Amino acid sequence: METKLSRQLFLIAADILAVNAAFLFTLFLHFEGDIPSEVISIYLSSVFILTVGKLLIYRFFDLYNSLWSYASVEELIKILLAVIVANVFGTAYLFYMGERLYFGIYLTSMLFEIAFVSSGRFSYRLVRSLKNRKIFMKQDVQKKILIIGSGATATLIATEIKNHALSYGQVVGFIDEDAKKLNKTIAGVKVLGNNYDIGSIVHKFNINEIIIATPTADPTTLRMIISECKRTPAKVRIVPGIREMIDGQVSLSKIRDVEIEDLLGRETVNLNIREVVSYLEGKIIMVTGGGGSIGSELCRQIARFNPGKLIILDNYENNAYEIQNELINDYENKINLDVIIASVRDRDDVFAIIEAYHPDVIFHAAAHKHVPLMERSPWEAIKNNVFGTKNVAEAAHEFGVDRFVMVSTDKAVNPTNIMGASKRICEMIIQGLARQSKTKFTAVRFGNVLGSNGSVVPLFKKQIKEGGPVTVTHKEIIRYFMTIPEAAQLVIQSGAIAKGGEIFVLDMGQPVKIFDLAVDLIKLSGLKLNEDIEIEIIGLRPGEKLYEELLMDEEGLKETCFEKIRVGKPGDIDYTLLKKSLEELRPYLKASNKKALISMVKNIVPTYKDSDEVNNNGNYLK
Repeated sequence: METKLSRQLFLIAADILAVNAAFLFTLFLHFEGDIPSEVISIYLSSVFILTVGKLLIYRFFDLYNSLWSYASVEELIKILLAVIVANVFGTAYLFYMGERLYFGIYLTSMLFEIAFVSSGRFSYRLVRSLKNRKIFMKQDVQKKILIIGSGATATLIATEIKNHALSYGQVVGFIDEDAKKLNKTIAGVKVLGNNYDIGSIVHKFNINEIIIATPTADPTTLRMIISECKRTPAKVRIVPGIREMIDGQVSLSKIRDVEIEDLLGRETVNLNIREVVSYLEGKIIMVTGGGGSIGSELCRQIARFNPGKLIILDNYENNAYEIQNELINDYENKINLDVIIASVRDRDDVFAIIEAYHPDVIFHAAAHKHVPLMERSPWEAIKNNVFGTKNVAEAAHEFGVDRFVMVSTDKAVNPTNIMGASKRICEMIIQGLARQSKTKFTAVRFGNVLGSNGSVVPLFKKQIKEGGPVTVTHKEIIRYFMTIPEAAQLVIQSGAIAKGGEIFVLDMGQPVKIFDLAVDLIKLSGLKLNEDIEIEIIGLRPGEKLYEELLMDEEGLKETCFEKIRVGKPGDIDYTLLKKSLEELRPYLKASNKKALISMVKNIVPTYKDSDEVNNNGNYLK
C-alpha cells in the first residue's frame, strides 16, 4: 500500500535527479558536448552542498507535502518560487566559493530545473492515474456516479474519485444549470444536462449514486435538487455546506448521506448578536437538563457568547459528562464551566444551588418528553415536569434571577396526553409567577426537533439500517419539524426580547407527513419501497394526535421584531390559586392513583382530553 513516506521519498529522489540533470544538461548544451575539465571540477566540488541546499529550500516551500493529486496554478507557482530561490542560493554559493560561470548557464539551468521538477510531479500523478485506471479496467465496477454541480468542489470530488476508481467507482458526468457548460468536458468528465435532466440521465447511464456537490446552494435550490434526485432509484449523497466545513477543505471523506434536514431546507437563523450578547456575555448562565438534546445545544450556543460562568445541571451524569468534555475541548479549557448532577425534583437541592450560584439567566430544558412512556407513568411527568419547573422557577424568583426561559412544546396546546398537559401547567406556572416577580419569566413553544432523543428520524434510520420494516403510526399523521441548532438559537433569541409572561411560538415552517418522511429516508438510502424495505402502519400510540397545534384560541398571535418568532399574549393566571391546585394534586402522585391524578390534571388544564376522550384518528370528539 502506498504511504505518505514512500510518496515523499519518490519526490525527493526525483528532485535530486532533476536538479543535477538540469545543471549537467545545461553544461552539455553550452559547451556543445565538450565540457571543460575545470567546469566538471566545479560541479563535482559543489554538487553535494547545492543539492542538499536546494532540497531544503523545496521542503521549506512545502513541495513534499503536495502530491499533485490535482494539477493547479497554485502548485506551479509554488514550484517556480522554490526553484528561483534555490537557484539564487546556488549562484550565491558558487560566487562565494569563487567559482564563476557564464550568467547564461545559471539562467538556462534554472529553466531546465523548473521543467524537470514539474515533470517529476506530473509523471508521478500520471503513473498513479494510469495505475488506477488499469486496475479499474480489470474490475467490473458496479458503481456509476453522477455529480450535481461542476464548480471547484465538484471538480475536486470528480478528480479524487477518478484517482481512486477501484474504491469509489466511475464518474459518468456532471449536472449544471449553466447552459454554456452543456457538453463541455471538465476534469475529463462531460456536463450532461441540468437539474431537470437528472431522472433521464440516471436511467440512461444506469447511475447508482448521485453526489450533490453544491455547498453554496441556498435551501430552496437544494430542496429542489434533492426532490429531483428522489425520483430516481440512485443513492443520494451530499458535500456538506460551507458552514459545516469548518476547515474549508473538501474531500471524499466529508461526503455524507443526505439528511432529512437537507430535504426540509430550513433557512439559517440570523441572531441579533447585539441583543443576545447584552444578556449573556459575562453573565452567570444556568441550563437545566443541560445534557439533553436541546439543553446541550443551548450550552454550545451560549458558550459562543463568552458567559462569565456556564452551569450545566442534569440528573443524568453520562450526558452531562459528554457535553462537559466537548465544551472543554472546543474552548481549550478557557470556558468557566461547572457541571452539577442534581434533579430539579429535589426542591432543597435546587434552592441551595441557585442561592449559591446566583445565576443571571436560567434556561429550563429539563423535562420528560416521551409521550407514550409518560402515558404509562403520568405521575412521573407531573413530578418531573410540573414540580421540577415549580422548584426551579420559584427559586429563580426567590433569589432574583434576571431571566427565566422555559423550553415548552406544541403538545401543550389542547393536549391529548399527560406530557402535553404537564407542559401546559409549566407554562401556567411561568405566566403566574411573571405577574408577581421581577424575574422575566417566559416560555418558548415549538414542535418536533430533528435528531433529538426520542425523535422519529433516528428511529427510522435505525430501522432502515436493520432492513425494516419502518413503523409509522398513521398514514396521515403530520408534524412540524426544526433542527436542534435552529431551535436552540431561537430560544436564546426569544430570551433577549422577553419582558415577562409571554409564550413565544417559533415558526416551524410547513408541516410534514410522517409517512412521506419515511418514504424519503428510504429513497435517499438508495432502497426501494416495498422491494428492499416496507413501511408498516402500527396505529396511533396512546395520547397521540394526528395534528399538533402551536397556539390556543384565546392566546392570539402577534409578530415580533424577529421573522421566525411570534408571541401570544400573556395569560391571566392567578398563581396563588394555581399553587393551591398543585398542592391538592401532590397526594395523587402514586401509581395507584392514576385515574384520580388524570382527573385532577383535567381540572387544572380544562383543554386536556385524555386518550379515552379522543376518537380513533386522534382528534377531539365533537
